Amino acid sequence: MQVILLEKVVNLGNLGDVVKVKDGYGRNFLIPQGKAKRATTANIAEFEQRRAVLEKQQAELLSAAKARGEKLAGFLLQITQKAGVDGRLFGSVTNTDIAESLTAQGFQVVKAEVRMPNGPLKTVGDHPVSIAFHHDVVVDITVSVLGEA
Repeated sequence: MQVILLEKVVNLGNLGDVVKVKDGYGRNFLIPQGKAKRATTANIAEFEQRRAVLEKQQAELLSAAKARGEKLAGFLLQITQKAGVDGRLFGSVTNTDIAESLTAQGFQVVKAEVRMPNGPLKTVGDHPVSIAFHHDVVVDITVSVLGEA
């Protein structure tokens, strides 16, 4: 299936690119999410008329994400969880816990934006975590897990 991208899609292409994707990916994800349209001649002509508006919207989203990222860059988040004597947690710290803690401290973060490369945190200590506000804006923070008896 040939689609024209209405926004940048990671590992696929940029705004305005006409790409070939599998039918299910286009029909079930890209088109319903508003990320793409079928690449018919009518849709390509309509896109060319709307290109300036779509580029402006993408630039605004990127600048808003950069502003959010600058506030959060290098932030140290402390989370307290119950832990055993050996420093292992009774449970784990997940992306939901991190998003809720950041939101409580005044940063608007959704759990889908929290990237945890090694999975949930299961030990006491400092752990690097990435926050992806936009596919071009990824901010690294440190999550310090403190153990309580």
